[in-house]
Amino acid sequence: ISSIHILDPLPMKGPELGVQADDIEPPEIEQEPKQEVLENKDVVVQRVHIDGLGRTKEDLLTYEIAGVFRAKNLIDVMRKSHEARQKLLRLGIFRKVNVVIDTSRGEDALPNGLDVTFEVTELRRMTGSYNTMVGNNEGSMVLGLKLPNVFGRAEKLTFQFSYGTKETSYGLSFFKPQPGNFERNFSVNVYKVTGQFPWSSLRETDRGVSAEFSFPVWRTSQTLKWEGVWRELSCLARTASFAVRQESGHSLKSSLSHAMVIDTRNSSILPRQGGLLKIHQELAGYSGGDASFLKEDFEIQLNKTLFWDSVLSASLWGGLLLPIGDKPTSIADRFYLGGPTSIRGFSMYSLGPQSEGDYLGGEAYWAGGLHLYTPLPFRPGRGGFGDLFRTHFFLNAGNLCNLNYGEGPQAHLKKLAECIRWSYGLGIVLRLGNIARLELNYCIPMGVQSGDRICDGVQFGAGIRFL
Repeated sequence: ISSIHILDPLPMKGPELGVQADDIEPPEIEQEPKQEVLENKDVVVQRVHIDGLGRTKEDLLTYEIAGVFRAKNLIDVMRKSHEARQKLLRLGIFRKVNVVIDTSRGEDALPNGLDVTFEVTELRRMTGSYNTMVGNNEGSMVLGLKLPNVFGRAEKLTFQFSYGTKETSYGLSFFKPQPGNFERNFSVNVYKVTGQFPWSSLRETDRGVSAEFSFPVWRTSQTLKWEGVWRELSCLARTASFAVRQESGHSLKSSLSHAMVIDTRNSSILPRQGGLLKIHQELAGYSGGDASFLKEDFEIQLNKTLFWDSVLSASLWGGLLLPIGDKPTSIADRFYLGGPTSIRGFSMYSLGPQSEGDYLGGEAYWAGGLHLYTPLPFRPGRGGFGDLFRTHFFLNAGNLCNLNYGEGPQAHLKKLAECIRWSYGLGIVLRLGNIARLELNYCIPMGVQSGDRICDGVQFGAGIRFL
């Protein structure tokens, strides 16, 4: 064996304007007898070198490459070297990582000894970026400045400015992973966000600081967060209702929250299989501030591949906001429902409690969706650009209301089951890589209540989270 180079393409985080890797069945390659001989031959990895280090501390990388020493044969060495390479790239501190496997040399070299060398190229001390971002029915231009590997152990300092159709923000964040366990990390954020909410005739400016600790437990991803935010609410228009004017002014929210996510889907935008469970709790008031509440919400999604390349998808959302003490909940903390990303056929966040045409949100909600995704008729552009499109038939339903917490759970369920809004229709879905999707639907809203704003007929939606 002279030397073996492993040169895989670098993982990209940007849009993938093509077929996903999960959608492609790998071709069956007949194994040559030579590979079987190599696989059964015992080898010993004697040394692992890392060439090209500048400001990166070697102790950080020791955890990532430790598995290479446990390889027992050549195929195993190649596999574990590839895994180590992926871990090094995941740190976000290297622009390029190549692997060279060679026979050992020197006085202590064994006949079956191997040396593995990782040739790395570090990122610059400062990098800039410019891109566009798609939110739920809004778009933004994002400018970023990043200082990767600040102290040599994969820390990251990021400044980001975002200017969007409904929201403008800027913030500074510091990210620190635990050596040897990238999923266990800590981050601190300082930010200012100004958002416009025309459905409520409201403008909100948040100035805040937050600290997050993320860690895996079994198959789940857990996040603990503290957030302190100074909120300023004001009227977006002179015609704002009296209820919205009452909510205007300054408030201080200090909250502790916990999120748990289990995600087995093959894609977050247009999954073909797998499921999602997301549970979020937020408790405000006990760590200071003048907002006091307990907020619970969840999201469930199941996907199943059927015949003729079709996919059946079912989703269920729900949430409850419980005020603590005598003070009512704020319009900035309540739930909102309706629009092309939730209950289609209704205008954006324009159903439920309202006053003089301004929607005030609700303290309890549920929403369910059933979708059948199929390929485009006659499969135009199959194997290429055409595979980014899907047709879908949908049925959505849900309700948003306020509850009287003096009543029992049975009365709450009865109120959530009254006046259900629902809609059905069909449309075309376009997947923009793994970052967002666009929908053009023909919707027929049903169960419309007095005060609801509907969008009967053609409706366009863009976003990252859809019911």
